[in-house]
Amino acid sequence: MAWFRQWASFVKRLVHVIAKPMKRDLGRGGMMVHPYRGYGSQHEVFVMGRVFRQAALGRAIPRRGMLRDTADVARRIFRRGFAGAEVELSLGGNQLCVTTDRDGYFDVHLPISHALPIDVSWHVADIKVQADGQSTVNAQVEIYVPPPEADLLVISDIDDTVMFTGVAEKLKMLYRLFVRKPHRRTAFPGVASLYQALHRGGSEKAERPILYVSRGPWAIYEMLEAFFQLNRIPVGPILFLREWGISLRHPWPRRAEAHKRLLIDRMLALFDELPCILIGDSGQHDPEVYSDIVRDYPGRIKAIYIRRVGRNPEREQAIQNLRNQLADTDCQLVLAADSVLIAEHARAQGYISARGLHAVKRDVAASYLETVNERSAN
Repeated sequence: MAWFRQWASFVKRLVHVIAKPMKRDLGRGGMMVHPYRGYGSQHEVFVMGRVFRQAALGRAIPRRGMLRDTADVARRIFRRGFAGAEVELSLGGNQLCVTTDRDGYFDVHLPISHALPIDVSWHVADIKVQADGQSTVNAQVEIYVPPPEADLLVISDIDDTVMFTGVAEKLKMLYRLFVRKPHRRTAFPGVASLYQALHRGGSEKAERPILYVSRGPWAIYEMLEAFFQLNRIPVGPILFLREWGISLRHPWPRRAEAHKRLLIDRMLALFDELPCILIGDSGQHDPEVYSDIVRDYPGRIKAIYIRRVGRNPEREQAIQNLRNQLADTDCQLVLAADSVLIAEHARAQGYISARGLHAVKRDVAASYLETVNERSAN
């Protein structure tokens, strides 16, 4: 019966995490706004989010427990985007009002005419939402603006790059996320120390912007934020490629590659003074998308780090061909089996410090030893 208890625990944790975002309203329901962490420069900032309606929670339902979580999951399933809501974003004297789309999403591109403080990286913006004569809803959102000393932009995929998801094995992915211990959930060995080293740079003080893109839906935003914090991975803006909500208007998810390219183009244009590193995996289209970007932005992309997932000879040959095609550029494509190989190349190029490289080697070795001990114990 051990397997039954384990899976019961899995279901309970999964339901609780899915229900967690609904608890902010304390059961009152009504119009809500959920902004996602933004990013920008001293010239423009970007903030996305959603305005939606959700049902109130009956007083007869307990405040805690599985019944409450199940009711909150139901509220989440049946909540609906609030189309046509007016969303006003205010940041340091800069303001802009936009309108939500038919699914309740908003995408603010706020030009900066009043300079932001340069001694902080994370700024707090105010959001005010009004719709259909209802009461005003207020919220705040964090926006990352890199400091003047930032010397490099890092854009990273998440799925099978930062964390092992097994995109084709969704149930196993959820099991790993909610049943296994936090430090053993899905992060690749050495990822936390690698991204910390890239964030700090060779000087240990660079505070470089790290932006993450994912093939997942916005619905798992909170789960990924918690995952990053649990695993000590630098938390930056997380951008998703598409909304997976199935409807008559959108019966299938939108193509990921094209949307990923649009997001990266936006980031490269925003941080146009910074060279860039792209990080992805070999399992999907990252090497092809990134190689096209190198050719379209001559001199901007300094390295492409591709984490090897699987051992498909044809796929590895295709990546080798891409590497050969980039031989006459300033960019090196590195296909790496683990975080150490990426860190060694980054250290050789001066992108991370010697201490950063040592931390990656230490963490990968510790993870390997832990795995060996587990197998011996079993």
